[in-house]
Amino acid sequence: MKKSLIYIILCIGVFLTAAFSLSMGAMKIPLQDVLFILAKKTGLFSNHTVNEQYETVLMIVRMPRVLMGLLIGAALGISGAAIQGIFRNPLAEPGLIGISSGASLFAVLIIASEVSLFAGLGNLFGYYFLAFGSFVGAGIATFVVYQISRSDGNPNVATMLLAGIAINALAGALTGLVTYMANEQQLRNVTFWLLGSLGGATWQIVLCLLPFILIPLAFLPMMGKTLNAFALGETQAQQLGLPVGRAKRCVVILATMAVGASVAVSGIISFVGLLVPHMVRLIFGVDNRRVLPASALMGAIILTLADMIARKLVAPVELPIGVVTALLGTPVFLYILIKDKKKIIR
Repeated sequence: MKKSLIYIILCIGVFLTAAFSLSMGAMKIPLQDVLFILAKKTGLFSNHTVNEQYETVLMIVRMPRVLMGLLIGAALGISGAAIQGIFRNPLAEPGLIGISSGASLFAVLIIASEVSLFAGLGNLFGYYFLAFGSFVGAGIATFVVYQISRSDGNPNVATMLLAGIAINALAGALTGLVTYMANEQQLRNVTFWLLGSLGGATWQIVLCLLPFILIPLAFLPMMGKTLNAFALGETQAQQLGLPVGRAKRCVVILATMAVGASVAVSGIISFVGLLVPHMVRLIFGVDNRRVLPASALMGAIILTLADMIARKLVAPVELPIGVVTALLGTPVFLYILIKDKKKIIR
């Protein structure tokens, strides 16, 4: 099968998954009405009369949620692929090496402070502030893990994973301390982030999320050739004339921007960044020029499917999406660990 055909299939998969997700919910909207409403809103088809109630529910409640899921899934998928490429390790997932925990800690600190310090600020500013704070937290965690794991100028895989465990534990403990000291209102807000959910999606949050996600989605695919050279080793990449230091900084900054913003609005959603790149490599091979964009598309599909499962499994209530992704991702993580343990420990 041609690679271009697989991209087309993935794009169709994104559209169909989104359409099915839009039709699901307490009020079931027939799929054909979803398609008619989307066609009407995009100006493709305007003569068909649609149910106004369906249109209101779709545009105000479900569309922001689905768009947020697509954006976050794409961000986590492409970030996981980029981080695995830069660290040359199949287990280097944003949650595993402390990036998500660092972002979550700063998000929780801002949320716990918001009631008293930022109550007078506009909601949109507050969301941007939260996303920026999470980006800073993710960046600090990544910098600390990377510096600790360096040995003779190169990151040591085993040290990196151990440093990630330590950062996760420290961030978890500090997050627990903030939660313990929070009042009732702060505790309710913090709980949303700790569980991981798309339930708080609004058009404001989607607008806030867009620049933090679109910039990495636009620039990370351009790093595919560089990451291919990194697979040979940093020394070999340097001998090929690549600016190794600048490339590492670019990848880390773009990935932490995407992950930090995602954590800020949805909480920690584990294992998408680990699971998706491996699924893509089974289809596309290991060429990062294809793996990066395909991971974005596959991540969007997987997270939207996980959100549908979270809403359907115990309806009428819904599971936190972080629980669903952890249940799906943990067996895959253990499989990779057992399969590649010699290479990982080396």
